[in-house]
Amino acid sequence: MIANMFSTFLCRKIINSRQLMSEAEMSAAEPEACSCSSSSLDVEEKCQYYGNSSSDPPTEPHPDMDMFCCHSVQDSLLSSDSRFTNYRGILNWIIILLILTHAHLFLDNFIQHGFLIDLRKVLEHLMEDNYNWPSVNLILAANMFAIAALLLERCLDKGSLSPSAGHCLHLGNLGLLTLFPAVIILYDSSISTGGAYFSLWTYTVLGLKLYSYQETNNWYRQESVPSPGADKCVLHETKKHIEHLTIKDLYYFLLAPTLCYQRDFPFTPRVRINVLCKTLIEMVVLTQIIVGIVQQWIEPIFQRSENSFSNMDITTRVEHLMELVAPNHFLWLMFSFLFSHSYLNFCAELLCFGDRHFYGDWWNAKTLKCFWGNWNIPLHRWCYRHLYTPLLKKRVSQKQADLLVFLVSAALCEYVIALPLHSCRLWIFFMMIFELLVDVYLGDYFKGNYGNGLMWLCFLLGPPLAVLTYFHDHYMSHHGQHPPGLSVAECLS
Repeated sequence: MIANMFSTFLCRKIINSRQLMSEAEMSAAEPEACSCSSSSLDVEEKCQYYGNSSSDPPTEPHPDMDMFCCHSVQDSLLSSDSRFTNYRGILNWIIILLILTHAHLFLDNFIQHGFLIDLRKVLEHLMEDNYNWPSVNLILAANMFAIAALLLERCLDKGSLSPSAGHCLHLGNLGLLTLFPAVIILYDSSISTGGAYFSLWTYTVLGLKLYSYQETNNWYRQESVPSPGADKCVLHETKKHIEHLTIKDLYYFLLAPTLCYQRDFPFTPRVRINVLCKTLIEMVVLTQIIVGIVQQWIEPIFQRSENSFSNMDITTRVEHLMELVAPNHFLWLMFSFLFSHSYLNFCAELLCFGDRHFYGDWWNAKTLKCFWGNWNIPLHRWCYRHLYTPLLKKRVSQKQADLLVFLVSAALCEYVIALPLHSCRLWIFFMMIFELLVDVYLGDYFKGNYGNGLMWLCFLLGPPLAVLTYFHDHYMSHHGQHPPGLSVAECLS
């Protein structure tokens, strides 16, 4: 109380002494007052807050004013009322802490198990059946379905087939394309797990591309029907439709990093060698990192297991899942960058493909729906173009269309992961359904940064972790009791 009275008294004395100055002195001091620092003006306002009258004329602040008035009404930076948003230093601290923490884990892993990374085991695993390579033969056989789709399109364009008959034959071709690799993978014991995965993913991508190919060409044929008010440019383009039904056009689309067909793709002027070399180096380095994570980090955890996840008690299951969260998360991040960025950009640069929008900023997604839409742009674009939009045209509600598209995506993920492992437990499918329920019922409560945190939590503990449990159980079913030196690649062969 005495300090406040003393501060007010000094402020009034200073102001009264300034009021005794002559008009000439005031005019000379005015430019100097205008050039005062903002901090001095803030101090004067603070002193006026503590005792000055609003009717007092503005005066030049005293040089030692901040020694008397140093407080103002303000919130703490970390309080909810504060508008402070610059947390870059805290982010750097978290990054350094994570690096140090995982460096300790890597060091402990190396002390316990030694250096386990061996690329030769991976190469030996890829050399199937003494260089017979049944998976390569299976992939080469996929050309039959692509040529069949091209021949059907040519017949439809010439009018040799009716639209309904052509559509049925296309669906039959796609049905055989789906069943053929599944039967070979299930009944051919010579094909390895890695070869089965590579073959099945190739057939799945081919099926999505051929569906887009036949449906888009059907749209072009429908637009080629002349109408009284048709644009001459449109009619001129439709005359050139037969020029696009060629082997070259089809295989460019099959090799291009997209799932949606169109006649004229955007092109870049030339192939940039520096970009090719950069993406190629990224692929080599990331592949080695992925192999290192699997052999050095995940493999020892698999070897310590005694039962599959389906036969574990709840505490042991949770313990193993928590051990696998970190390496599995790093594995998915590395694989996502390897495929969505390095590999697809390498293919796009090699083919001069102009549309390089392969992923969005999914890491900033504030909802799970936004994450699903930005994680894989080519697949999202295909689902929107060939599933979601046709459903809306058939007067299906938006919520029902969203649900159907999501169920198809979940079933597709279960199919491409479970079939090569000869194991269908629907864990991935149900985990994706659980994420859908989380988004529906908790999405309104977790918004902004909280929604982004929920997205990262589901990414850590969601379908990626369910995928790894499939590999764990496949490993345990083939080599439940194994010698200490046996590798995961040998167990999956």
